[in-house]
Amino acid sequence: MKVRADLNISLDGFGSTADGTPDDPLGKDWFRLVDAYTATRTFRERVLGDTSGAGTTGVDDTYAANYFVEIGAEIMGAGMFGLHVHPNDPEWQGWWGENPPFHAPVLVLTHEERPDLVMAGGTTFRFLVATPEEALRLAADAAGGLDVRIGGGPTVVRDFLRAGLIDELHVAIAPILLGGGVRLWDELRGLEHNYSVAAETAESGTVHLVFTRSTGGVETPGAEPWRPVGNTI
Repeated sequence: MKVRADLNISLDGFGSTADGTPDDPLGKDWFRLVDAYTATRTFRERVLGDTSGAGTTGVDDTYAANYFVEIGAEIMGAGMFGLHVHPNDPEWQGWWGENPPFHAPVLVLTHEERPDLVMAGGTTFRFLVATPEEALRLAADAAGGLDVRIGGGPTVVRDFLRAGLIDELHVAIAPILLGGGVRLWDELRGLEHNYSVAAETAESGTVHLVFTRSTGGVETPGAEPWRPVGNTI
């Protein structure tokens, strides 16, 4: 089992936007941030249910397809589920409709637990108050030997990185500047010392960075070594 994370960020490192309003919670900048991903054939098929074959099929689509491979459970934050705009709405079932694209157990980290939400296609949302280590133990049990994905948002991914719990991190860097929001990289100085890093540029201009955990990090002379907070499991 691997613990994987995937996130779209801007050139200035923001993984969530700051232009949302109560009437438009995602905001216009969000669609700019994920434009290359939502244009892919995989997104159109897996998320929108469009089986026409429409959508891009280049480098972005390769990473979009990998997003769904061998995932047995997912962990996400309350914001990714939408509880920041629907905190007291028992009818809110997330952004994805009656048949979410996860098709696996999803653990939603909250400050207030809610009843489990069973959806079509094998997705069950479980809401819990837990540390990254506690959540990962539950997700690993639910995954049945498959991988666990840390879906986001950036605060949740950063918490799991700081705890030393992520084996593979994929960030898709959109060629845009947001100037505000929630940054992924804060308080992660030296993270790269424990990972090998590969980069690939897509036709869209999106740069895909993949951080893969090294068996023994190579430390740069004179640099402060990365020291994860907490214990791995």
